[in-house]
Amino acid sequence: MEYIYENFNFPPNQSFTIRTEPIELKRYTHMKCHLNFEIALIENCEGKRFIGDHIGDFKDADLVLMGGYLPHCWQYYETANVQQPNVVVVHFFPDFLGKDLLEKPEARHLKDLFHNASKGVRFTGSTMTTAKALLLEMLSARGLHRASLMLRLLDVLAESNEYTILATPGFNIVDNSADADKINLIYDYIFKNFKGTISLAQVANLVHMNPAAFCRFFKMKTNRTLLDFVKEVRIGFAAKLLIEGTYNITEACYASGHNNLSNFNKHFKEIKGQSPRTFMKQYAE
Repeated sequence: MEYIYENFNFPPNQSFTIRTEPIELKRYTHMKCHLNFEIALIENCEGKRFIGDHIGDFKDADLVLMGGYLPHCWQYYETANVQQPNVVVVHFFPDFLGKDLLEKPEARHLKDLFHNASKGVRFTGSTMTTAKALLLEMLSARGLHRASLMLRLLDVLAESNEYTILATPGFNIVDNSADADKINLIYDYIFKNFKGTISLAQVANLVHMNPAAFCRFFKMKTNRTLLDFVKEVRIGFAAKLLIEGTYNITEACYASGHNNLSNFNKHFKEIKGQSPRTFMKQYAE
């Protein structure tokens, strides 16, 4: 399984996009990444969701908010559900109504929402019901009415306490920051090159810093060292290879950028809390 990077060009008359489409019930082949944020409502099906390094089951419906550069996909299963499986997807940037939107006192809860979105947030209960109604109305709305519905939707999500944060902090991305472009560049490089050798000097050079300054910068902005982040990306990718069932532990080790099986087992247990073998057995069951 590979990561695929998508670039969205918003139409000149739209500050965000929303679409609905039927779901194809097939085995997933890749994880998607993109700079913009995404809200996804999955209906009338069941399967597994993959968000960052999170792997979880869903049934009937799923509502998730995801930040930029967060790898994600859903694997759908054949069911006896007579209703057509469907997905509604919104793509947007946090500042879609202006650079100073998040600086307004009324938007203070949005900052927390967008911070959590960097790890993926799943909403349930009455929040999902209300969000679904707003999303369906947005599909046919136009102009300012459409934008007002989007604000109402974000307000509902920001005020909700019916949510679960999905991925580990290693997938956190800087949000609403002057340094976001630098972090995005670093993340993009790591996601594209984690299977090979990644040196501190190379990554620091991307953002025109010396290694010592870069280490301080990256730790301050992501609460992770570069080594820890690369480790989590590699283990997250290896876990997905094991779930697919086409790779054994040794093959997943080397396919995810590790060159030592002993270190792979050690890092896997550090991050997943169990050995690769136990992990495979758990998901097989």
